[in-house]
Amino acid sequence: MKKLTLLSLFIVFSLQASYAQTNKELAVTKLKEAIKLEDEDGKYDEALVLILEAQKLDPESYTYPFELAYTYNAKKEYQKAIDYLLPLLKHKDVSDETYQSLGNNYDYLEQPTKAIDTYQKGLLLYPNSGRLHTEMGNMYLIDKKLTQALEYYEKSIKLDPEYAPPYYRAAKLYINGKEEEVCGMIYGEIFMNLERNSDRTEEVSKLLYDTYKSEITFSGAGKVGVSFSKSTTKLPNEVVNGRSPFPMIYEQGLMTGGSTEREIDINSLSRIRTTGLGYYAMLDAQVPIKNVLFDYQTKVKNAGHLDAYNHWILMKGDETAFNTWQADNTAKWDAFITWFRQNGLEISK
Repeated sequence: MKKLTLLSLFIVFSLQASYAQTNKELAVTKLKEAIKLEDEDGKYDEALVLILEAQKLDPESYTYPFELAYTYNAKKEYQKAIDYLLPLLKHKDVSDETYQSLGNNYDYLEQPTKAIDTYQKGLLLYPNSGRLHTEMGNMYLIDKKLTQALEYYEKSIKLDPEYAPPYYRAAKLYINGKEEEVCGMIYGEIFMNLERNSDRTEEVSKLLYDTYKSEITFSGAGKVGVSFSKSTTKLPNEVVNGRSPFPMIYEQGLMTGGSTEREIDINSLSRIRTTGLGYYAMLDAQVPIKNVLFDYQTKVKNAGHLDAYNHWILMKGDETAFNTWQADNTAKWDAFITWFRQNGLEISK
């Protein structure tokens, strides 16, 4: 046998590298086709064929077994999803999402003990995971242990403030609990900004509208009642730890805005929220409040889109009234949507 020259060896290795790269690229292409089949057509069986082909082309990748688990989960074949996820716990690319997905599938199989054990093991490895804290909150919520559930949701928010799900859960707990609805109103609106286009977004929009409608009342000319908090620290001249008490600020702002109104509808609520924001800005200039949502609303206002934003937040509370407003304000709405796409709410830790 002839010895291979350095040049021929280089050519051989180059061809092998090119072949391997081509395989990985082809695998990615197949995965993209599979995801399109799932998202657009719901063709999960056809997608499975493509993902399995992709896995053969790139057998060391974490991506393809994880995507297979996702697809089997979508088909409600939870045990098959688990079979693909368990080996991934030893993969070099394992993440908190792996433990989240595995725990979810145990939960769907009505095996809560295994689900909780999975989340807890994940938290030992990823103690700052917002995902896993949220999942633990969900398990307590299922068990109707609402206080513990809320603790996990708020810990998740603190650790991962741009992860939307815990805001949704915390908002509903606070509002439905009727204790500190102010917290639910803030969490709910933040959630809508983080998860803009989903069934849950629409649900929260209606929840916020209905809560405004039930907690802002009129008893005569200029007499408005506002009840979003049972906090005893509400007086305007009170300062706690160098800051104004937020429930007071929230309620007084709405009360100020409502003093010129006679009823609650989507248009009057936009005006009330706008006036309330002005009250917040006035106090914020005196004593720092540092509320990320009100700061963002100020940014929206300065861009000239607050009325449209307010109608977006409340649109599912009265769809007929919103549609009428939108038809009368097409240019304003379109300008807001264009701006909104490029200027989302950002929350730092």
